[in-house]
Amino acid sequence: MREYVITTDSTVDLPKEYLREHQVQAVSLSYEIEGETYEDLNGLEPAVFYEKMRNGAMPTTSQANPEQVRELFEGILKEGKDILHIAFSSGLSGSYNSARIAAEELKEMYEGAEICVIDSLCASVGEGLLYHKARCMKEKGKTLQEVAAWVEKNKLHICHNVAVDDLNHLYRGGRLSRTSAVVGSMINIKPFIHMDENGKLVPIGKVRGRKKSLNILVDAMAEQIKGYEEENDVIMISHGDCIGDARYVGKLVEERFGIHNILINYVGTVIGSHTGTGVVALCFMGNKR
Repeated sequence: MREYVITTDSTVDLPKEYLREHQVQAVSLSYEIEGETYEDLNGLEPAVFYEKMRNGAMPTTSQANPEQVRELFEGILKEGKDILHIAFSSGLSGSYNSARIAAEELKEMYEGAEICVIDSLCASVGEGLLYHKARCMKEKGKTLQEVAAWVEKNKLHICHNVAVDDLNHLYRGGRLSRTSAVVGSMINIKPFIHMDENGKLVPIGKVRGRKKSLNILVDAMAEQIKGYEEENDVIMISHGDCIGDARYVGKLVEERFGIHNILINYVGTVIGSHTGTGVVALCFMGNKR
């Protein structure tokens, strides 16, 4: 059996310590803010990035192009290794398609090499959780084909429950009308959104008040986790520079479900460009999204 490498995109939003420890190879998306362009993993520190957003900066993002993906893939193929690539949701970015194009081109050049590209239909630490599960399987000796089959079968069981604080960013992304954003902000309405089965972020409810919007993440989890309790040896929470709120959600999860292995990290700069400051995402395995 040929060796293989599991690659992904920078949008996994895993801590830098995790990325270094496990030598994660990722394609980096990019963003522009205040006239400067940065790579997702090597740009501004998240706290600096979010402070700029609080001061009115409006970042824009760019998907990974086929040439970027090709450069990463070819370095691995030249070492005689195969590739399993877990890509950022096609519902939010064209990066999956760029990886697919690069893979097809390289398969013609490297005869016998296997390059499997999977559309994760996940984002942020939801994508990170899927990557983590795949990496653990690989370390236990599972083949590329076995891991790929598990990822395809289970990717829609990665639940993303998201509380959004700043409605203006949902408006900019086409998720809310301008009127809904303005009125909702005035009366302290907080939307509850999730990642649907097409890998898109969609509003599914709303509450009044920040604390209620955080509580509902865990309330929804109570139904979704049924039958998947054993799968949740770790859950992941990402936040838009609101660590206190993320820890509050983590504490609720510990108290309610007895899950103590909780990874908390920033929403990365690319995804944060669209979700804004104050976002909190709770990601875990469940029976349905």
